[in-house]
Amino acid sequence: MKAVAVEELTKKFGDFTAVDSISFDINEGEIFGLLGPNGAGKTTTISMLATMLSPTSGKAEVAGHDISADEDGVRKSIGIVFQDQSLDEELTAWENMDFHGRLYRIPKQIRAERTEELLELVGLTERKDDFVKTYSGGMRRRLEIARGLLHRPKVLFLDEPTLGLDPQTRNYLWDYIDKLSREMKITVILTTHYMDEADRLCGRIGIIDKGQIVALDTPENLKKRLGGDVITIKSPDYSGKISGLEKSWIENTEGYNGFFTVALHDAEEHLSELIETLINRKIKITSVSVHKPTLEDVFLHYTGRTIRDEEAGAKDHMRMDYKRRRH
Repeated sequence: MKAVAVEELTKKFGDFTAVDSISFDINEGEIFGLLGPNGAGKTTTISMLATMLSPTSGKAEVAGHDISADEDGVRKSIGIVFQDQSLDEELTAWENMDFHGRLYRIPKQIRAERTEELLELVGLTERKDDFVKTYSGGMRRRLEIARGLLHRPKVLFLDEPTLGLDPQTRNYLWDYIDKLSREMKITVILTTHYMDEADRLCGRIGIIDKGQIVALDTPENLKKRLGGDVITIKSPDYSGKISGLEKSWIENTEGYNGFFTVALHDAEEHLSELIETLINRKIKITSVSVHKPTLEDVFLHYTGRTIRDEEAGAKDHMRMDYKRRRH
């Protein structure tokens, strides 16, 4: 049975199309990732599926409930951990959980039992009576996940769940999310721009770019499409000189920001021939590296840029916007 079914879902804000006719299905108990940079449409998609935004067109069902015709049914079936913190810092962990349970009209005894169980699950039992304002970022995120599970949702939305956390805490949360899916059979929809997070957790990944899903498959299959190896070459004059590399062992070439990549089979066998070809084309080579395809390479292949470039561009735009508002 499908936990989520999406068909031609679209969201427009005036003339701007944030989500553009996307379609996908998610199986029960699956961890499904939406991978893309800020502004790609990930959060807008989650917001529509969680009934916080109404779609402009298209349709979707979550846990068997239509997001437009049965909003209450959807909301009773889902849990959400937002990208931005939504805890009350002036309450304890227990009080945050208890308040959430009251909103869902969970009986007192059941509410207490589930709170104990979930705080134990996320390792916060010893801190349950401490104010949330004393918690670290990782502890707050764990509490938000526990709170989102209190009413036993069938589908859990995690919007950038490890954003800004240190590597140790991120790894802890990854293990916990994986455990949730396996042991509690909860369907998890994860939005992220961390490649390693998507690779580690997700059974399938949808790469979303400019509001469209440009690729959807398992992480392994997405990487296999690029070929066996990827050669990354740093060059100051790659532009316009790498087109037409027609060799039977070359899968594709991509250029970006002072680098270009060549996806091919048996790099050890063909590397010297590739370098000789580039030298004959008078391409200056600064450095060369060889690696197996990663999701970063997949993203570059489907979007023409790296996700790091997109994040840097978004930060630059935010800084420029901040300066304009100050002046």
